[in-house]
Amino acid sequence: MTSKNKFGFGPLDTSGPIARPSRSVGPMGAAVREAADSLQETTEAKVEQRRQNARDAKDYRDAAEQGRVLHAIPLAEISTDDLPRDRLELDSVAVSAEMDELKASIRERGQKEPVEVFLGEDGRYQLKKGWRRFTALSQLLDETGDQAFGTILARIDRAQDDRITRYIDMVEENVVREDLTFAEMAQVVIAAAQDDQVDGSDAEALVGRLFASLHKMKRSYIRSFVFLLTTLDGSLQWPKDVSRNLGVDVARALKAGQGDAADLRAKLSECQSREDQALVLAAFTSSSKPAQTSSASKREPKEKFEFHVGEMKVTARNGECRIVSRVDFASVPKDKLEQAIRAFELALRG
Repeated sequence: MTSKNKFGFGPLDTSGPIARPSRSVGPMGAAVREAADSLQETTEAKVEQRRQNARDAKDYRDAAEQGRVLHAIPLAEISTDDLPRDRLELDSVAVSAEMDELKASIRERGQKEPVEVFLGEDGRYQLKKGWRRFTALSQLLDETGDQAFGTILARIDRAQDDRITRYIDMVEENVVREDLTFAEMAQVVIAAAQDDQVDGSDAEALVGRLFASLHKMKRSYIRSFVFLLTTLDGSLQWPKDVSRNLGVDVARALKAGQGDAADLRAKLSECQSREDQALVLAAFTSSSKPAQTSSASKREPKEKFEFHVGEMKVTARNGECRIVSRVDFASVPKDKLEQAIRAFELALRG
């Protein structure tokens, strides 16, 4: 018998490895596979790009809400009339040498520091910080007609702050730079106290709120100038030129009821110069000082005082005189030490 069947082939040999036919991908299959792979990669890339865009958009919104995004805003869209400025004599500041220097810097290098604005109740931008930069750009636009000076870089404060917080923000940068006089800081307090939108009209209390970061002695000086400006009621024509000590002395005298306040106001109103004003104020403090008595019995004793004699430090107070020295007084013979003390006592009596 033959092992072949009627079809002419024998049984399959399964004892060894099975040979499989080659299945190479043809040109069309390769193109389809490449297109599928490319589509999958593109889809994944687009999904990741959308996620990144969403993250970037959220970061931008957060930054914008926090005032960390700079905007180029036309000058014509910004008003400066909502908050009183923290500088006196703005007209003179606008034509000062410092303003010319700022304009020259902006013309040469552009605006380097942004200003800060907020949205007023009418929906217009209101200037919070940067009056000098705003004024410099406005002047450059008028002088040159160059529209490059017609916009200003600004942060937009979108926080719903109360009125007093905006006052604080307005003066903050100038106070940090110590760029404000005590009269200017006092004027901010007076303006805030007269502002109907500020909660509380006590100027004394507002000093602590507006200038909480300052040392308490500086706040005391500001309170003195608040009292000075309020009492003199506009008769002080050049408040910025009043020195700290002179202003505090005049305020102290007025508070104590010394001198004629009405006469002082009249004399200040007649001043023709800053020098005249300073002389009037100095004369007022001199005439209002109480008469000094020469009687030693009427002098108020000091609580204590210290001085040095050679290397010895002496501290004197009521009923006590303390001497500190490198000398070992315990090693000094008693009679010699007693002699020195007796001489000291005789000198005090004599």
